[in-house]
This record gives sequence, structure tokens and C-alpha cells, in this order.
Amino acid sequence: MKSQKGITLISLTIYIIGMTIAVAIITVISSYFYKNIDTTAEGIGLYSEYTKFDSFFSEEVNHNNLKVEECKNNYVVFSNGVQYMFIPENKGIYKDTVKICSQVESCNFNYTIKNAKYVVTVEMKIKGLEKRTVEYTLQSW
Repeated sequence: MKSQKGITLISLTIYIIGMTIAVAIITVISSYFYKNIDTTAEGIGLYSEYTKFDSFFSEEVNHNNLKVEECKNNYVVFSNGVQYMFIPENKGIYKDTVKICSQVESCNFNYTIKNAKYVVTVEMKIKGLEKRTVEYTLQSW
């Protein structure tokens, strides 16, 4: 009898079932991976709102001879005319008319004078993150 050198229908079925199981496992693992990447990217995006505000505000308070002209709960006006304002309806913080932060749930500005220097305290909460309180000391007045 001649040797049978082919693939039987049973072995072909076993290969197809094995490949289907392997593809299913890889699909499940990759879906968990991409879901975690999306969650991490969203969290990083929210933390970047704190960073954007901090970079704008830090640059502003480092100008020489800057004073706080007016400060209420949701806005602060400096002697150079620049105003930072939180608008709850838009959930954003604006520098004059430009929106610099979004997804802000609350933001309070307050100032005191310590050791003959203005200290502006900003309490800010961004959607889904913890509330942060940062004190900014103006250069001199």
C-alpha cells in the first residue's frame, strides 16, 4: 500500500479549533491592554490641566513689581491688567479671554500678605481628580 502523506479532516479540524482559541485569547488580552491605555491617557490628560494652569500662573506671578489689584473667589486681577477667572458654567479657567484649562469643577483664588509679599492661594479641582491647593508668592511689590 502507498504511504498516506496528507492531512486528514480530523487533524484539519483540530488545527482550526486550536487557531480559533489562540486568536480569541489574544483578542481578549489586547482588549484589556487597550482599555487600560485609554484610561491612563484620560488620566494623563486631566493632570495636564493642572500643569497648563500652573505654567501660565507661575509665569505671571514671576513678573517683578506685580500686585494683586482685586481678588474674589473665582477671579484674580493683577496690576499689569491680566485677569484669571473661573467660569463654572463653562468649567474652564480663562486668562483674560483665552481658555487655558477645561473640565474644572471648582477653583477659588485667595490672597494674603506674608512677610511683605503677596501670596496667592489657588484651590482647584478637576473632574475626577483630587483637589489641589497651591500657594504662589509674587516677586516683590
